[in-house]
Amino acid sequence: MVKHDTTLTFYGGVDEIGGNKILLQDRDTKVFFDFGMSFAMKKQFYSPPFLSPKSERSLQEFGILPRLDGLYKFDRKSPEVDAVFISHEHLDHSAYLSFINREIPVYCGDTTKTILQALSDMRRADLEFNVEDIAFKPFRTGDRLTVGCLEVEPVHVDHSVPGAYGFIVHTSSGAIVYTGDFRHHGAKPEMTDDFAAKAAAAEPVAIVTEATNMTGASVSSENEVEAKLNSVVKQAGGIVLAEFAYADVDRLNSFFRIAKKNRRCLAVSLKQAYLLNALRADKGLKVPDLNDESVLIFRKSKATNYKWENQIMQQFPDKVKNAFDVSKQQSKVVLALSFYDLEELVEIQPEAGSCYVLSASEPFNEEMEIDYERLTNWLNHYGLPQYHVHVSGHIMPLQLKEVLGQINSEQIFPVHTEHAELFAKFVRDLRSKVVLPEKERQYKI
Repeated sequence: MVKHDTTLTFYGGVDEIGGNKILLQDRDTKVFFDFGMSFAMKKQFYSPPFLSPKSERSLQEFGILPRLDGLYKFDRKSPEVDAVFISHEHLDHSAYLSFINREIPVYCGDTTKTILQALSDMRRADLEFNVEDIAFKPFRTGDRLTVGCLEVEPVHVDHSVPGAYGFIVHTSSGAIVYTGDFRHHGAKPEMTDDFAAKAAAAEPVAIVTEATNMTGASVSSENEVEAKLNSVVKQAGGIVLAEFAYADVDRLNSFFRIAKKNRRCLAVSLKQAYLLNALRADKGLKVPDLNDESVLIFRKSKATNYKWENQIMQQFPDKVKNAFDVSKQQSKVVLALSFYDLEELVEIQPEAGSCYVLSASEPFNEEMEIDYERLTNWLNHYGLPQYHVHVSGHIMPLQLKEVLGQINSEQIFPVHTEHAELFAKFVRDLRSKVVLPEKERQYKI
């Protein structure tokens, strides 16, 4: 194989969790892998909704959006990037697609496309969240995609959102692997096994890997989460309130099965219902049927509704329940209720024996701590004990080391982590050389 200049440049995901924006160039072909929002950088300068960026220039001024030519829709130059590949839907990997020139194709999994378009329907189009007119090119595992001189092989991985992929990129210098976000303790660890096996078979010269959980790793699994949820719901005498990520289909399925097992209904939000309705066409994905007798759709109290909300309520009129309806059948309901829905408790008036289940990450910054304190005040007022039942969407350290040892690339570039140096020491006995990436520095492979 004749080697040419193949380079990696990291415009995000360095010394931070998320914000991945990784440019791979081989000969004249340039491809980005993920184009996410950096929450850490953004919060240094902005505090939405009262202090929000008004233009792309604002974001570039502070380095939140990379200063690059031939990439953005507001750039008058012709596109200089050939494609963007998105590993999964989460905003720290996909949000800044909003700015991408619409002539640049965006490759993502079928499910990711469905979720992004559903969320676009539900959001007001604004500066940072807008996928309108994007040239999506969906793929599935088994596809091999040619972009310029690159051949890109997407392979499914297990993560806390459906439709997550890693990539094996065949370049003139050898294979380069990008893990995206992945884990081995979720509902489908066999997907991660498939990815690791195919990546190893490619004998890569480099791997770009997430290394999120280098501290505070909690050993558990989605199966254990479901068992713990069952123990809570089984003993609860009143309503069970549950908060979990709207697109975490594995967690939603767990709550659905447990509700049904305990002769309760799972009442999902209108937002979750809209997403489930969009995902039901995906034959490779198992989601609750909104027509199932164990599913209700919870409608918040408000004067007007969005078009997409009316669409769901008109399609499933017998399923829609409000706070008053739920208040009359509390022992028969598991209610998906986010922090921003807490006002509904005034109407519901939770009975004795009710409880709240936080099935998402605990607060990890000052802003989240403030919201968490407010949540606690609400729970205290209504006499609701809180359970934390959750498992991370990211691979655990020992499992990560095992996967990296199996893949056995010449070089490892850790991203999506605040503890890159710790990671490097942890895997120092592997044959691979660990390279700690610096932001905007180009690395020759």
